[in-house]
Formats: sequence, C-alpha cells, structure tokens
Amino acid sequence: MSDFLFYALAFAVLLGVLIVVHELGHFVVARWAGVKVLRFSVGFGRPLVLWRAGKDATEWAIGIFPLGGYVRMLGEGDDGGDVAPHEAHRSFDRQSVWKRMAIVAAGPLANLAMATVLYWGLFMHGTEELRPVLGPPVAASPADLAGIRNGERVLRAGGEAVETWADLRWILLRRMMEQDSVELDLVDERGETSVCRLALAEARNPGPGEDPIERLGLRIFQPAIPAVLGSIAPGSAAAAAGLLPGDEVVSIDGQAVVSWTDVVRAVRAAPGRPLLFGYERGGAAFTVEITPAPVESGGREIGRIGAMVADPGFDRDGLLVTVRHGFLPALGKAIAETWDKSLFTLRSMGKMITGALSWHNISGPVTIADYAGQSARLGLDHYLRFMALVSLSLAVLNLLPVPVLDGGHLLYYVVEIARGRPLPDRCLMIGQKIGLALILMLMVFALYNDFTRLIPG
Repeated sequence: MSDFLFYALAFAVLLGVLIVVHELGHFVVARWAGVKVLRFSVGFGRPLVLWRAGKDATEWAIGIFPLGGYVRMLGEGDDGGDVAPHEAHRSFDRQSVWKRMAIVAAGPLANLAMATVLYWGLFMHGTEELRPVLGPPVAASPADLAGIRNGERVLRAGGEAVETWADLRWILLRRMMEQDSVELDLVDERGETSVCRLALAEARNPGPGEDPIERLGLRIFQPAIPAVLGSIAPGSAAAAAGLLPGDEVVSIDGQAVVSWTDVVRAVRAAPGRPLLFGYERGGAAFTVEITPAPVESGGREIGRIGAMVADPGFDRDGLLVTVRHGFLPALGKAIAETWDKSLFTLRSMGKMITGALSWHNISGPVTIADYAGQSARLGLDHYLRFMALVSLSLAVLNLLPVPVLDGGHLLYYVVEIARGRPLPDRCLMIGQKIGLALILMLMVFALYNDFTRLIPG
C-alpha cells in the first residue's frame, strides 16, 4: 500500500469513528427522550449510500462530504411546522428545554467518554515509551543557555515527576501557557543531579509547522547506531545493488558515514537521484551506485532503498519504559488525562482569541490526516492515543458557545430558560449566519496553516 493510501485510510477510520460516536450520542439520547429520528448521516450532502431500518424507518446515510455528520429529528429545522398531530409528542421542538439540552450535549459528551475509555484501555494495557533522556541541545537555544547536556535525564519539571518523554512534552506545553520559565531536575549518566531553569517564552508562538518543544532546543537522546544493514526488502533498490545483511555503510557520495542516522538522512533527501555507497563486507571495501525509490510520506517526496538497520544491541531499558496501571488507577488517570487535555485545549483557544498564542497552532484536516498516518505507522497504541486526543478536541470545539455548533444551541436553551420562552426565529437565523461565517473562517485559516506546513516558505 502506498503512503498516500495508508495515510488516507488512517484518516478515514479516525474521522469515521469520531463522527459515528458523536452522532450516536445525539441518537441514543434522542431515542431515550422519545424523539423520532428521521436520519442518521455520516457526512453531509447527497447520500452516497442510504437505507432504512427500525420501527421508525430511520434513514441511515453516508454523505458525499465526509467532514462531519448529523442526526435529523422530527420537528427540527424546516419540518417544525409539518408534524402530524399523532406524532406531535415525538417532535424535538415539543420536548422540554432540559430534554433538548440533554440531546444536544450528548454528542460532545460521547466524544469525551470515548477519549476517557481509550486512555483507560491504554493505561491498563501498558505502552512502551521513550524515557526523558535528552540529546545535545540546539546551539544558542533556551536549552543550550540553560546548560542542558547530552545524556541527561529529566526527573522533574516544575516540581512534577517526569517518567516519559511524552510526560515532559505535556508538562512543558502546559507550563509555557502560563509561565516564562520552568525548573528542571536532571540526572546525568554518572548519577550526579543538577537543577537548571529553562526559558519557555520563546516557544509560545511557533511558526507554521514548528514544534514548540523543538524551539526550546530540546532533543530526545539518540544513541549512535552503527550503519550496519539488517534485513533487505526483496525487489528493493538495496537488493538490486547486491547489498546484504551485515554490510556496513562507510560513505555516501564521498561523505563519511558515522551512524545509521547519516544513511537515513542522505537517502531520504535523494528520491530518484543516484548515490554512490561505500561499504565494507568481511574486511573488504566496495562501492555501488544506488538510486533511492521516490515515495510519498507526510505530503512530500522522500527516497527509500529498502534496507533496515541491524539490531545494535543497546540496553532498551535505559531508553524505553513500559507504563502500565491497574484497573482503578488506570480509570482515575484516564479521567484526569481527559480533563487536563480538555482544559488545555480550551485555554489554548482562549489565548488565541486574545492574541497571547499564535493562530498557527490551529491544525486542519490535512495536518490531522498526516498525524493520523504517522501515529498508525508507529503502532496501534500510538494511533488510539491520537484518536483520543482528537476526540476530546472535537468535544471541546463543539461545546463552544458558537451558533451552528452544539454549544451554540446549548446557549440558546440557557437564554430560553432565563426568558421563560424560546428566542425569536429572527435571532436564531442571524445567529446561525454569524456562526456559519465564524466556522468557515476557522476552516479557511486551518487549511492555510496546513498548506504552509506542507510548503514551507
């Protein structure tokens, strides 16, 4: 399967699952409230597939535009005045305001529940993660100025215990929203501890496609892996050139190769361009010309020769840690994870509105598809973790008090409770137009960010 198809499939599954869960929330609570559901649609526009099922002959549809979905209920929208008298009690607009609020809120709450369940399962199953061991910092970066050295491991950040690289990233992302610096407790390879203060302000507003952690100059520790070949894919460029497992690459186009990273960097940068490989086999030196095959990866073309690195035999326990929790501790951690990340998402949105955080942090469908493919490549646990993150982000976005979104409808109902009667139709119509304009502007900006990430400069 090509990279494009793999990424597209990973994105389609991600989006499909999140939409179905969201709309099922609306559907289940609507049925519980006695409301007749006319259509359950994944996607908008003309249905590509449509069938009827159930005692109410509910239409189940897959729309031509996949970015969303909806549940259409009796008495909702244009059908509000066309309800048969014998079905009036099953009309959405005839329900109490509390039932209508429950139906509308059920979609985002279903996404929050899904995120919690995914985190719960992941924490119980256990995930293998990178330890927070730091590599050499970028020169003149905040990490370099803080005095961080290659091979140091972070024990605590801002007083919080750090067990994995993901923990460190999350703590720093949260802290940079509120603080200009954070204290790191470190231990080096000799067991000596030290404390440094890392400046955070510089990473608060990254440019398009920039990682805030990279702007701090922090790098994960990468041991020098010898450039010794492991398995060779049949029919690949490496196989056609006669390379064998155990060969050691010593140069590419006359440039000395120190580690496997040098091989990867040179091959990825040369899709379709011949490279002169120097390698050793059994103490003898050889050269061969290899043309990396061009492949799509993350929206750009890279080179591949079909060779894997040999197992370097490093101490995995020094670089990786398996994080696993029991049934109840995992549930508590999952709830806390969902809550913390939801608040972080909401706080980030607020800071973007006030200008304290760059709008370049907004990602659109292209970036989400890219990350979906990357996480799927890393394994099911990484993919499910990304799905949980997108699910809770979708929930928070939908709960914003913007007309068109679920949160906008909830705002209408709160006003209705305060007034003792619904808002006039004219107010609802104006609100819908404003909300639609805001959502369209957000989508355009997100797509702009997507393409600036794909086409830097």
